[in-house]
Amino acid sequence: MIDFQISPASPNDREAELLIRRHLDQMASQSPEESCHALDGSGLDNPSVAFFLLRREGMALGMGALKRLAEDAFELKSMHTLAEARGSGAGRAMLEYLLDLARGENAAGIYLETGSTPDFQPARKLYESYGFTECGPFGDYAEDPWSTFMHLDLRSVP
Repeated sequence: MIDFQISPASPNDREAELLIRRHLDQMASQSPEESCHALDGSGLDNPSVAFFLLRREGMALGMGALKRLAEDAFELKSMHTLAEARGSGAGRAMLEYLLDLARGENAAGIYLETGSTPDFQPARKLYESYGFTECGPFGDYAEDPWSTFMHLDLRSVP
């Protein structure tokens, strides 16, 4: 098993800025601007958002965040793993970390928005493997053919 370290970080740290930039660039290359819902550094630097970096041997390979939507609900944000680290279990490790964190906050559910195109199928499959199911738009989102909305009821999964 690969040893990853996940810790809180500031989205303004240099390592985080580089990951955020790569994530935003990738999202912009895969979806029209009006359908890109990824947060930039200023959006992630918010009291309602907990931001984390995943490292292996000191190198930042991925990031993820939880945004509080309500007292008992969170949104998964900014899940991104460097292309060089995909398939290593980094994304799965970050997802498990964030799910555990939400459970520790007594969350009833977690929502997410991801792309609907084939480029995003690996992400959707990962989320489905943890029990996320498709749902309608939540929060400030609107119906969008480029988006897939998902929800995980934490009360019904161990």
